[in-house]
Amino acid sequence: MASPAGEKERSRVLVIGGTGYIGRYIVAASAREGHPTTVLVRDPAPADPAKAAVLQGFRDAGVTLVKGDLYNHESLVAAVKSVDVVISAVGYAQLPDQTRIISAIKVAGNVKRFFPSEFGNDVDHVHPVEPAKSVFAVKARIRRAIEAEGIPYTYVSSNFFAGRYLSNLGQPGVTGLPTDKVLILGDGNVRAIFVAEEDVATYTIKAVDDPRTLNKILYLRPPSNILSHNELVSLWEKKVGKTFQRVYIAEHEILKKIEESPGPVKIPLSISHSVWVKGDHTNFDIEPSIGVEATELYPDVKYTTVDEYLNKLL
Repeated sequence: MASPAGEKERSRVLVIGGTGYIGRYIVAASAREGHPTTVLVRDPAPADPAKAAVLQGFRDAGVTLVKGDLYNHESLVAAVKSVDVVISAVGYAQLPDQTRIISAIKVAGNVKRFFPSEFGNDVDHVHPVEPAKSVFAVKARIRRAIEAEGIPYTYVSSNFFAGRYLSNLGQPGVTGLPTDKVLILGDGNVRAIFVAEEDVATYTIKAVDDPRTLNKILYLRPPSNILSHNELVSLWEKKVGKTFQRVYIAEHEILKKIEESPGPVKIPLSISHSVWVKGDHTNFDIEPSIGVEATELYPDVKYTTVDEYLNKLL
């Protein structure tokens, strides 16, 4: 894609895990920002109509689909060789297998930046219990592997996805908004950070060609989106004109609940414990030598505030 005279040509971007939850937003943002964008897909013509529709949406946006697989080294190397920047958005199960991407990047030898699959807590500043502890540990091991290989990187710490944590008012294990009572972990005064998925993607893509984010953690801390659970509930109460019964769950009860919950519930519940009880979104300051903050770097980006997001749920 040719750039206008005087404008720096944008890097070519490969997204691995582009059809996943956050991956779709990243692909859309990359194409929208004018990056020649490629998505690695196992099957460019899937039988599943929903997946086929996603891929057609990518094509319509000018995105290139390249057939390949995380578990096929040759196809991975070929895909990596054709781009400048690799962004991984793989899910929990594939996090450890990002070592395969690291190997392909080393063989290809041309990648200017690698964004591993992060998009949550800063895993070097967490105090989690299992199973979140193991998930965060895998992400940390991937960081150390990238650094050991001397691969240029950016780690995106985007905290809570608004779509997942505002749609139920931050209540772990609860579907939908409250009708009469709200479950609150801990005392409700610890602050968390919420970022709309579209904004996570926009800030990620803004960082792709930015030398200020090279070998740094990009923290997403929109000032208007840092709220305690009590503040969040009060904001919603004001909007709906109703007061909810606040049910506070003590830490020992949370730990028991994590232990007794089925597998799929354990991870989000233990992440919520890390955030709402241990304060792992906001209990540290950004160290300038290793991190930068997105809204300070890109003041031109108008992010969706928690207030605006909640208005959409009315």
